Amino acid sequence: MIEKTKNIPELLAPAGNLQAGITAIDAGADAVYAGLSKFNARERSENFSFNDMSRLVAYARRHSRKVYVTLNTLIKERELPEIAGFLAELGRIRPDGVIVQDLGVLRIIREYFPDPEIHASTQMGFHNSAGLRIAAEMGVKRVILERQITLEELQAMQQDSPVELEVFVHGALCCCLSGQCLFSSWLGGWSGNRGKCKQPCRRRFYSGQGNGFFFSTQDLSTLDLVYRFRQMGIASLKIEGRLRKPDYVKNAVAAYRLLLDSPTAPDRKLLGEARKILSATYGRKWSHGFYSEQSLRTLIKHDSPGAAGLLCGHVELNTAKGFSFKTAHRLYLGDRLRIQPLNGDEGPALTVTAMSVNGHPALKATSGQECTMSCDKEIPEKGLVYKIGENYDEMQGKLAGLPELRSALDLQINISANSIQVNILNSGSPAWEHPLMTQPARHHPLVPQKAVMEFMASTSQELRAGNIHAVIDGEYFVPASELKKARRAFWDWARENVNFDNIFGNNVEALEKFRKDYLQTGKTAINAAELPETIVMGPQTRLPAKRRAIKAYSIFEINRMADEAIIPPFCPEKHLASLRRMIKDAYERKIRRFRVTGLFAFDLLREYPDIQIFTGFPLPVCNSYAVRELAALHAAKIQGWIELEREALNDLVEKSVLPVEIYRYGRPPLLATRAHIAADGEIKDIRNHRFVVKENRYTHITGLYPKSVFSIPRLPGTADYYDLSNADWNAKEIESFNFEHTLM
Repeated sequence: MIEKTKNIPELLAPAGNLQAGITAIDAGADAVYAGLSKFNARERSENFSFNDMSRLVAYARRHSRKVYVTLNTLIKERELPEIAGFLAELGRIRPDGVIVQDLGVLRIIREYFPDPEIHASTQMGFHNSAGLRIAAEMGVKRVILERQITLEELQAMQQDSPVELEVFVHGALCCCLSGQCLFSSWLGGWSGNRGKCKQPCRRRFYSGQGNGFFFSTQDLSTLDLVYRFRQMGIASLKIEGRLRKPDYVKNAVAAYRLLLDSPTAPDRKLLGEARKILSATYGRKWSHGFYSEQSLRTLIKHDSPGAAGLLCGHVELNTAKGFSFKTAHRLYLGDRLRIQPLNGDEGPALTVTAMSVNGHPALKATSGQECTMSCDKEIPEKGLVYKIGENYDEMQGKLAGLPELRSALDLQINISANSIQVNILNSGSPAWEHPLMTQPARHHPLVPQKAVMEFMASTSQELRAGNIHAVIDGEYFVPASELKKARRAFWDWARENVNFDNIFGNNVEALEKFRKDYLQTGKTAINAAELPETIVMGPQTRLPAKRRAIKAYSIFEINRMADEAIIPPFCPEKHLASLRRMIKDAYERKIRRFRVTGLFAFDLLREYPDIQIFTGFPLPVCNSYAVRELAALHAAKIQGWIELEREALNDLVEKSVLPVEIYRYGRPPLLATRAHIAADGEIKDIRNHRFVVKENRYTHITGLYPKSVFSIPRLPGTADYYDLSNADWNAKEIESFNFEHTLM
């Protein structure tokens, strides 16, 4: 017997540009997520201007859909005024939610620009119920969960979650735990945490046991899990792909919409229809990602490059004007190709604008034909030619005719026995008043919500309702026709009497308040440099005699020498109780210093009021508003984010309200994953960058560590942190990471 289903989850689609956003809505998406020109985790996509975002929101409103804006990157101190300006400008557009990664951005939204819902990005790494409680405490409405959780863990979290949960159901996967990857940044300053990942994880690597694509994951596809997500009561199902084109968005949305609209669990025929639609998205091989223990073991096929798309052939000849190959599949003008180098690096992508078959210009090429593509890009020798997209309608006429969002009026409605009065809160216009026929209510009095819903329906082409608040001074029965008449009269009056130039938003005042508060933010009175240094002790660590240091150990290795316990950044739901016991044991051993490396740990430490809490890698702290948020969670000292350059760290120190510690020495993991990695020990890439693959015997998380040791000089006014868990003193091969140049 089939159980009754719960509410249908929201289907959330990516929009790398306006065309993709409109396509997603037309295909059946309930909501889309999109980024502006900066501060989003897909800065390589086309992204949106404010005007285009306004047009997308207007289109979504007309179709009763939602738009979430992504501001989901880490923000440096000097970027805070600019991000506040972005948030103020968003007040004009009024998206339904803002997706954030940076704790400072979260605090600025909550404190100064509270209208949109706050959605915690997957980059924040929430992955257990303790983290969900912290998210709710910080004002988060929805958590986009860490992708590396199993279905069983998801089910357990959903039971009593204080926030909505959103999960990824389709698209490309990162190998690394969300928000922890330093790989791209280490190899050239292109930070995945700031939207600029160069995807070095897709490369071929070489080890003593052989070579392979050890970190290149398959794509996620969960058509057969959709009904289970629905039964769990998951709020939103998310399709990845803001770097993808509208044809991908259309097909992915259509496939998942087909299954979500089915009132019962889909049968084999319906799943087959959905898979057929999805096959045109040209991704990597499908998998269940991290949702099952079996998939965790098979997610990476290291003996295959796993490049995205439909393999059509390999480059046989390069010329100054293009390249030639024999195609294994039909191709058309307007299709999109990617030429993949054999070493697995990301190759150039192009749209087929001109081609010839057997030396003659052609509109298409069929299987087995020799074709030459015109191209002005550098094409890798013998590169693999993948079809990654099909010709699609560019919708130029439709896009040109899309209006921008109408100006929003925030209304205060006051209803009495004989009249209705409306005050426009964000305009200098006088109050509007209208007679209203009411009767004493016997059974069905007018409630504020009904009045609000009625006045939401604006008939004006230039004006729309914003935030509405209604107050009724008694219990009255008001005929529906009477309320409609009043609503029409108000919007007719507003169209004639409201001066558009005088419409303002609360964000103007909020932005000014932020700027005033920010200018008054000063350096902490506590000099962190006066604090003793902290040294993370490894298995073979030996301290020089008389060295004054705090000795920190992993919570799994607490001993009589320990002064500080480090809580791991990742703890599956089923191990939370065990971790709580370890914390209690450390406390009973007189440990009073605890280091938090993931936000969830603040929840585990609530019951110990006499302890000191410090933050550490990989919990990112890049700006003073992030510090304020951590101070509210009772952190006593923060560690500056390891990716930051000298200037950005100095800016953080100058504005921080807590003492700042600097990670000065050690081998931090550049990548950490729950997936099975078919390599162990030292590996290198084709450029001879060397790394070490090592699994943690307590957490079973596999880390990729640099062969060289990260080392930077002391920064004035800060405390020192030395990580010897994977490094020795006086290493000969050292790197300063981004310290001496600007983090991109």
